[in-house]
Amino acid sequence: MSAPADVPTLSAPPREPGFLHALGAPLVAAGRDLRELLALFAQTLYWCVRGRREKGDVIAQMYSLGNRSWFFLSVSMGFIGMILVFQAGAQAAKVVPDFSLLGPFYIKLLVRDLAASIGAMPLATRVGAGIAAEIGTMVVTEQTDALRMCSAEPVDYLVVPRFLASIVMTTVLLVWAAFVALIAGMIVAKHSYGVSYVNFVDFSFVTPGDAITGLMKCVAYGAAIPIVSAHRGLRTFGGAEGVGRATTDAVVHSTFAVIMLNFVLSTVGFLLFPE
Repeated sequence: MSAPADVPTLSAPPREPGFLHALGAPLVAAGRDLRELLALFAQTLYWCVRGRREKGDVIAQMYSLGNRSWFFLSVSMGFIGMILVFQAGAQAAKVVPDFSLLGPFYIKLLVRDLAASIGAMPLATRVGAGIAAEIGTMVVTEQTDALRMCSAEPVDYLVVPRFLASIVMTTVLLVWAAFVALIAGMIVAKHSYGVSYVNFVDFSFVTPGDAITGLMKCVAYGAAIPIVSAHRGLRTFGGAEGVGRATTDAVVHSTFAVIMLNFVLSTVGFLLFPE
């Protein structure tokens, strides 16, 4: 005998996601993002060769990325250089009160890793946020759809100029950041520990492998930051709130990309150029 029509049927309550779902969902999302990033990187390389953009677009982006970042980066690296030398000298004074090797060791680390890796962090916030905000705004206002309607590829016109400009200007800015950090550290060593300028500026410990590893990191960071930021910008949805979310994600993911690349390139550098 069937139940009356007015009697509601009971259904089982929805099951809460289990441990495997909570663990696997972020991994699946990370794998999907990595695949999309690699696809965007491949498209960017393709349009670097086959693109039809104006050459002035790259120069304009170089001015935007470089001219608006050098002061911010200079101040940041100046203070970081002073802190590193002061702390290194303070620790050395507790063990062996000899500061003759303070400059050579600091310069070696600066050339091989510190200038590129630490300097890329402020650039990831400044450059990454700007790229994601610009492209994200164009996406939510349907300007990218207008480009497609005009038979123009958004990757060619929006991503490639920023990609090329970032590789050049990031390398230039990080080399400049190394110089600023060197000068700042030299002044601190002189006035805090009595190390002369001549003894501090000693490149005897720096090898060609250190310089090559540092330049590899500069180029890699310059390529990674615009790709990650453009990827977040192209995935923007939800109006102004979505642009803000994409900007935040770009800063976080660009910084994480710098950290991961630092680990990979440091390992490759030590394998190719052992001490």
